[in-house]
Amino acid sequence: MRFNKLAEKKWYTGAVIACIAVAFFVLLTNLGTALSAVRAFLRNFRVVFLAFIFAYILNPFAEFFYYKLFPKMKLGKVRWALSVALAFLLAMLAGGLLLGILIPQLVRSITLFASSFEEYAASLMRMIHNSPLENIVDADQLETLADNALGSVSNLVQLNARGILGSVANSGKSFIGTLIAMILSIYVLMDKKKIMGNFWRLMRALIRRETNTEIMDFVLRCDTILRSYLGQTLLDCTIIGVINALLMLLFRMEYIGLISVVMAITNLVPSFGPVIGMAIGGFILLLIDPFKALLFVLFSILLQLFDAYILKPKLFSNSLGVSGLLILFSTIVFGSMFGVWGMLLAIPAAAILSFLYHDYFLPRREKQMQEK
Repeated sequence: MRFNKLAEKKWYTGAVIACIAVAFFVLLTNLGTALSAVRAFLRNFRVVFLAFIFAYILNPFAEFFYYKLFPKMKLGKVRWALSVALAFLLAMLAGGLLLGILIPQLVRSITLFASSFEEYAASLMRMIHNSPLENIVDADQLETLADNALGSVSNLVQLNARGILGSVANSGKSFIGTLIAMILSIYVLMDKKKIMGNFWRLMRALIRRETNTEIMDFVLRCDTILRSYLGQTLLDCTIIGVINALLMLLFRMEYIGLISVVMAITNLVPSFGPVIGMAIGGFILLLIDPFKALLFVLFSILLQLFDAYILKPKLFSNSLGVSGLLILFSTIVFGSMFGVWGMLLAIPAAAILSFLYHDYFLPRREKQMQEK
């Protein structure tokens, strides 16, 4: 009762707005510290968060098997356990297939680069002698510059050998952590009903019924956006990877599997990802054949135009209701704040912020203004 009487005071709304403004100002002035604290928190609980993320990704597949593959099985727990096991097996097969494509070709490319370093140097010199630079700069100076550059690359690799080995060791630790998170995700999925039931019970105990209903509606809408985005994005990346592989096969290019998987994975990142994938693929092919590298860059540009203006609009069908400008802004902001994960989640985050603004904030403000 005291709180209700306090809320009726004339100065109450202004005081709340002032407190929010002060809190927002303090947050902005200490944004670096706040982000560092968030990153540290996420880093310490990385395996747990990954387990819930994997569980969320595997859940639609488990539900599909539950309702479509075992519809007549009476024992619910056994039915759900089989569905979770099949979803996990499907994920492991997909991951094994990707690693089976990537690792052999990655090892082959590194071995080829190390064994053919002198040949690449000679090819680079031929490119320099046949380029317009030879008419501008003295050939001896160009040769000296190229030798110095190649020598610097060689010295850089040798000096940073320990760092490279350390990176490999860290990658091994990350792989083990990811594997543990995958195993934990099975337990999360198995106890999904209990976890969700306890969560909503806590919400009902802390928040009144009207607000709790709004929160449930918000969570369900976020879930719909994330599911739609994940499904459509994975399909889009698969199509781009397959088309890229077919084009490379048509032009008889090397490292089809490696480059196509790189193109598919980098296509997950909106706006900037395809450019990164094209640069990586072009560099790998440049070491083998400059003409094929140029051809790869050209059809990659055409492929990304097809993806941006035909494939993505067809798949998404404007279901997320997010403009291209908002996607670009959110990619830059979330990428600078949270790195690669921020860029990956930029589109669904922008969609959630958009419907919060249009469906919650604006209608309430308009209603408040009409009541005045």
